[in-house]
Amino acid sequence: MSGVSPIISIITPTFNRADEIDLLLESINNQTIDYSLFEMIIADDGSTDSTGDLIAGWQQKTDFELKYFTQDNLGPGSARNLGLKEAAGELFVFIDSDCEAHQTWLETIYAAYQNNEFDACGGPDSAKDDFTPIQKAIDFSMTSFLTTGGMRGHSEKMMAKFYPRSHNMAMRRSVYDKVGGFGSLRHGQDIELSHRIHKSGARVKFLKNAVVYHRRRTTLKKFFRQVFNWGVARINLGKIDKSMLEPIHFLPAAATLLAILVIMGSLVNPPVFFPIFLFGITSLLLMSIIAVYQSKSIKVGFYTSLTIPFQIFGYGSGFIIQFIKRYIFGMGEWRGFSKRYYH
Repeated sequence: MSGVSPIISIITPTFNRADEIDLLLESINNQTIDYSLFEMIIADDGSTDSTGDLIAGWQQKTDFELKYFTQDNLGPGSARNLGLKEAAGELFVFIDSDCEAHQTWLETIYAAYQNNEFDACGGPDSAKDDFTPIQKAIDFSMTSFLTTGGMRGHSEKMMAKFYPRSHNMAMRRSVYDKVGGFGSLRHGQDIELSHRIHKSGARVKFLKNAVVYHRRRTTLKKFFRQVFNWGVARINLGKIDKSMLEPIHFLPAAATLLAILVIMGSLVNPPVFFPIFLFGITSLLLMSIIAVYQSKSIKVGFYTSLTIPFQIFGYGSGFIIQFIKRYIFGMGEWRGFSKRYYH
């Protein structure tokens, strides 16, 4: 280790993910950039597993500086703020503990930083060959332009303003000094921070080649809970600033209500509603076929036929319930499913 301060500080929050963070650290250790240019900070949000021992082992064998800090369980936003407080670099880069970085991930971000292309940036997430079929299906549901890829930021053709997400995000220290760190929201705190970055006038760029591999949820139940919370979070974000609630964010809720109407209508008046139901099933089948073609796996295609409805209904139902709570009954912030956030 040299005595020179690193230019880049990679910050990762974690909570009881020793099984996955090992894979993340391996991917960081394989980066193509000079190790002296960066440090990595693991901000542990109160883990009770073997995370501490695992990090201690890695600290003995990495060529880059690996720092480890702990706090009580306060949530991922708070853990990221802990990392920001301890960071020595001029560029803060965020990656989540359930991700792995492509070998050129950090090199791509650093090259754009050197060329002064951004004040803050984000990149896409993808799946690796060793992911399970259901993880690959969830990845397809999350990243395909036919579903939410056009909103989340997975291609240069986006249907909404690009908000960097904390699983693959970077910002200059000068931006942090101006807008601050992550807010108090349990879910959606990265979008709220990105919104403040946009409002500050900072240049925000999507780096399509800065890829991370996102190890998705492993069951449909966990996936449903995750997207449900995102639907809830979107309403909470809209309550903070109405510009964070765009018309496009209502589409999953509209699709959820339409699906319920069509299913019920098909039972009462089949001649009118069954053709609509058949169109929906056909569209889902076509997307599943596309998933099979892209993944070369029939299993992925089968799971995609389940993950897309789970995604739409999960997000849509969380959105609808929170909309009613906050906009109709004037109730306060609600987090949705609160246990086992990281899983």
